[in-house]
Formats: sequence, structure tokens, C-alpha cells
Amino acid sequence: MLLIDHQVGTMGWSKSMPFEELKRNALMLAETAKILNMPVILTSSMEEYAQGPLLDELKTLLPEAFETRIKRLGIVNAMDDENFARAVKATGRKKLILAGVTNDVCTVYPALSLVRDGYDVQVVADAGSSPTKMADDIALRRMERAGATVTSTNQLIAELAGSWATPEGGRLAGVLMKALQG
Repeated sequence: MLLIDHQVGTMGWSKSMPFEELKRNALMLAETAKILNMPVILTSSMEEYAQGPLLDELKTLLPEAFETRIKRLGIVNAMDDENFARAVKATGRKKLILAGVTNDVCTVYPALSLVRDGYDVQVVADAGSSPTKMADDIALRRMERAGATVTSTNQLIAELAGSWATPEGGRLAGVLMKALQG
């Protein structure tokens, strides 16, 4: 799972979805990855500037991924950062789940690069946002046309669970229920 730039400053610029909903979905993905022992790569861009730090909750949920996060120096396409690209390749996975804080910038370019490079990419559309609904729609259509699968947080969690009757499935159902009640 690749979580790109879920930084408090950048999240404030994303207006196509309410801040709290965007935050909740990103954290649900992090919790899902933790439950399933899924490798997670976190990255940020220019934390010391207006983009701000990654969500504090990511440090609690994914302490190792948080400590080893890739800090990019303004490189727009995370896959153009050699440290990030190397970390993605090191997972050995060909199927990737991707969510970036802004679909129209943080998500679209790495998604296009990954699909071009032969990866099977699922983009979690509602764990990202954009400054406008139009920008969001255009980015999602562009990624889908390139071959990425566009999904939602709830849909992805259900797909990964496969069955709510397993221990992991029960814990994932709890993640969904907590979000629906909160």
C-alpha cells in the first residue's frame, strides 16, 4: 500500500471532499494495512513548508512506515523520486494499492507511471481529494483510462476481507463500523 502525502497542510487545500472524511478514509486504509500485515510505504513532500507534517495518527498506526517514510523534496511524481521508486520495487509486489492526498497531483502521476511499468494499481479515490470536483473527476478518469482500477475505501476493505467470518475479516468489519458510527 502506497500512501502519498497525507499531510495536514495539503489536506486543507483539497476541497472536493470534507477534510474529516478524507482523513478518516486515509486512516482506515492505514489500519487495514496494519491488520493484514501489508507492507506500507509512506511519503511526504516538503513537510517543513506549507504542506505540513503527515497526519499524527499515521505515526501511531504505522510506526515503522512512519519512521522510514520517504521525504521528497518537491518532486511531484513520487515515482520520480529514486528512494520512493526503490522502496516500491523492494516490496516485490506487482499489485499495489495507491492513495494520494490530492488525486489531481499526488495520485495521478505515480498511478500513471506504475501502470506504464506493468503494475496492477488500485487507486482508492475517496482517500484522496482535489481542489475542485472537476479536477478530481478528470484525474480519476485519466487514471482509469490508463488502466488503473478506481475503487473506494469501503469497497477495498470488503475486497481485502473476503469474509467477515475470519479473524482479520472481523477486525476489518470493526474498522468499517467505527467509521460509519463516527
